[in-house]
Amino acid sequence: MEKHIRKVAIIGTGLVGSSAAYSIVNQGICDELLMVDINKERAIGESLDLSHCIDFTSSRTTVHAATYKDLGDVDVVIITAGPPPKPGQTRLDTLGIGAKIMEDMIPKIMASGFNGIFLIASNPVDIITYHVWKLSGLPRTRVIGTGTSLDSSRLKTILSNMLNVDPRSIYGYTMGEHGDSQFAVWSHITVGGKPFLQILEERKEELGHIDLDQIVEDVKKVGFEILKRKGTTYYGIGNALAFILKSIFNDDHKIIALSCVLDGEYGESDICTGVPAIITREGIKDIVELRLTEEEQEKFRKSNAVLRDYMASIGYGQKIATVV
Repeated sequence: MEKHIRKVAIIGTGLVGSSAAYSIVNQGICDELLMVDINKERAIGESLDLSHCIDFTSSRTTVHAATYKDLGDVDVVIITAGPPPKPGQTRLDTLGIGAKIMEDMIPKIMASGFNGIFLIASNPVDIITYHVWKLSGLPRTRVIGTGTSLDSSRLKTILSNMLNVDPRSIYGYTMGEHGDSQFAVWSHITVGGKPFLQILEERKEELGHIDLDQIVEDVKKVGFEILKRKGTTYYGIGNALAFILKSIFNDDHKIIALSCVLDGEYGESDICTGVPAIITREGIKDIVELRLTEEEQEKFRKSNAVLRDYMASIGYGQKIATVV
């Protein structure tokens, strides 16, 4: 009987990569997990440590260190390599170093014969995802960034605490840049199917103090609050990577806010930005085009203008005047 081995590689075995690996192993998402890092000893150490989890999990995942040459038959390559922002920096400020890392890495991966899906968490994730797409030559549907998936989760967590409901009963997204210019799509956020804005209207006496703009600011800044206290974030994004990977292998057709290369959707082209998309075994099946309000459409345009300005710094398009 022929058996397909679900094979995944993680490039970058720092805190994000190792956290993603830990989630993947514990959930039994793949059969074989390859750990790749410029620090080969670190990759070996993480592989050994992770392999000692298997006796305590429900399924077996083989974990071992690897090199770029070993990636030819991998289904999904997860990229987490890159520098975290330093105090006072934004994610966008890490672009120069991150872009150079991809320029060295992606040709080596493609030379192995790799023809699967790239799943990218390296920041600034929207521009790095676009850069990987250009460097790899793969279809846009198979180069995917984590986008605003984590931001959307953070938004749901904040709302769940305010409303005292499970965050998994809240549906909605932030869109645009995974960064300071993102925005919440309030017109499409629901709680158990009921519009959140309607809930606010009906419960003014109880919820009238809620400031929507402040909630968005809290979503934007919480990553830096974590960074300030413990150096960087890794559990949330690690689990987000595992969640997206599981949806790919299960062919879930789940809708997740991801960094996607747009080609006319939302009136935008030749840019990678956070939008809800249907994820399948083949990558992005479709981008969900929400009917945004005029205000939301303008916020989306401004967020993409910010991304384009930084894209120009590594040779894509032209720098434009950004109004935020």
